[in-house]
Formats: sequence, C-alpha cells, structure tokens
Amino acid sequence: MSNDSYSLVCSECPQKENSHARHDQNSWFDAVTRRLPPLYALRAFEAAARHASFTRAAEELAITQSAVSRHIRTLEEYFACRLFERRGRSLHLTDPARALLPGLSDGFDALERASAALRADDEVLRLKAPSTLTMRWLLARLSHFRLANPDSEVQLTSAWMDVDKVDFRHEPFDCAVLLSDGQFPDEWESVLLFEEWLIPVCAAGDSEAGPWSLARLRAAEQLHPTPDRRDWRRWLQATGLIEQVPLKTGQLFDMLELGIVAAARGYGVSIGDLLMVAEDVNAGRLGVPWPTAVFSGDSYYMVWPRGHRAQTRLQRLRDYLLAEVAALALPGVERLR
Repeated sequence: MSNDSYSLVCSECPQKENSHARHDQNSWFDAVTRRLPPLYALRAFEAAARHASFTRAAEELAITQSAVSRHIRTLEEYFACRLFERRGRSLHLTDPARALLPGLSDGFDALERASAALRADDEVLRLKAPSTLTMRWLLARLSHFRLANPDSEVQLTSAWMDVDKVDFRHEPFDCAVLLSDGQFPDEWESVLLFEEWLIPVCAAGDSEAGPWSLARLRAAEQLHPTPDRRDWRRWLQATGLIEQVPLKTGQLFDMLELGIVAAARGYGVSIGDLLMVAEDVNAGRLGVPWPTAVFSGDSYYMVWPRGHRAQTRLQRLRDYLLAEVAALALPGVERLR
C-alpha cells in the first residue's frame, strides 16, 4: 500500500489513525531505549569513576564489588572499549571513559533535581550521623524533638564508617552530623555542635574510691576504640603520661561505642568522648578513672546544603540540638588542649 492510499484510509478512519500514531510513538520510544545502555550500569560506572574505586562505589550503591564489576563489563561490551585500567593498585579512567563521565554526571544531577522537585512537600528530614553519636546522644534527642515538633519528622541513618564525610549530590540526605576539623565546601552551611574531648572510662564500680593511682592506670587493660590505637596515644601524649603509661596492644575495636561498652562491663579502660559518656557517668553507669579530658582536634558539626528547600526545619533542628548540648555537662573534669 502506498503512502497516499494509506493516508486516504486513515483520513476515513480517525480511530485507525490514532492507533497508528500511538504505534509509531511506541516504536520510536522502544528504539531509543534500545540504544541506551542499562541505567544501573551507568550509575555504577559514574560512582566508580567518581571514587576511582569499585569498593567505594559498591558501598555507595549498597551492592557488592563484584556487581559493580559486572555492570562495568556490561558497559564495556556495549561501547566496545575499555573504561578502566589498573596501574599497580590504582584505578584509572581510559580516554573514552573520561569523555563519557562529565555528561553522565550532569545527567544524574538533573535526575536528582527532578526527583527533589517532586519531594518539595516532603516533611521528612533525612539525617546521617555517626553510629556512636547516634546511640550515645542523638537518638534520644531526636525522639524528644519529634514530640516537640510533630511537623518536622527526622529520619536517621547511622554510619560507622566515613564519619567525616557526606555527599549531598549522591547520597539521599538533607543534613548530616560529621566529626571533622570544620573545613567544609563553600556550598554547605555548618554549625559547631560540640568539640570532641577524649577521656578514659571504666566500669562504674572501679572508680567509686576516686581517681586511680598512676600504678593502677599503668597496670590496666587498655581497650582501643580504633585499630590504630590513636585515641589512647593522643590522650597519653597530651597528659604527659606517655613515658609512665606505655601504649599497650590491648583489645582493638572499630567503633567508639564498642570500647565504651566493653569498659562498662569491666573488661578494661577505654577512651570515650566526654559528652557522649557524661549521662552514664552522672547516672553511675560508667566510671572515670583519671578525670582529665584531652581535645582531639576534631568536633561534631551539623551540615546541610546552602539554600536547602527545608531551611526553616533545618534551622529548627539545629537550634534544638545546640540547646541540648548546652544543657549537658560533666563536672570535676580537667580539660587540656
């Protein structure tokens, strides 16, 4: 059938014309989507390229490293070229990958902006915070905040790794509490909540008779909140006790909370954060064998993107947390900077 005769038939039957138009549109759309590689593979490539690491990309996307590798292979087969190459232990982009990345990142940013527009009326603030801070201080405060501000719900995600990092472009958070030196991007707003002060903690009954002697502190089992033992090292150096109290191997943990819990159960002496242990010490659930706190050099900050759509609710949360910090204290402690 010629185009002319087809047009004549369609003009006599509008229903058939509309049906054909829909068919043409669907065929065109199907053809376009067939020419695009899988979105999940593009997402994996963008994350891996940004981090220069398959491992970090897997952590961000909550998938396995092998899944990231499979997605990259899918793209390499689609484009018929290599996207990454290894030089020693480092991962590098190939020339085609470098050409692909900027447009792809812009595209995902556009998708994020479009998604954010649909969430404009969302009343939930999504907050990221370190795990120990969450358990020791923040969770109870957020519970009280919700009761006082029923129109400002906060959804908390705790993280035991990367406590000093958040990526507002690629992570689904409106704000975060970070342990940091306070150097943040210009496009962020930030407020200092409190400084990190390191102090030894032990089981409550072990300090009832008052501060320990130097000999007792020297003999104690050291519990380390980090595998590199940096917190005990900082404390001993700042107090001038590093020569009298040797840094021991002790038990190693990967989270401040685990060291504090082990100390509370009588397994030794750990280093805790002054503010995070204050409630337990004041309530008699935790002891302080040596009442000297040392500033670590880092502090806890609340951060959020400048110009965020939920600015009023973010400021309300900020003010509430600042008031809660001001109300908490541990008397009788010497502080050393």
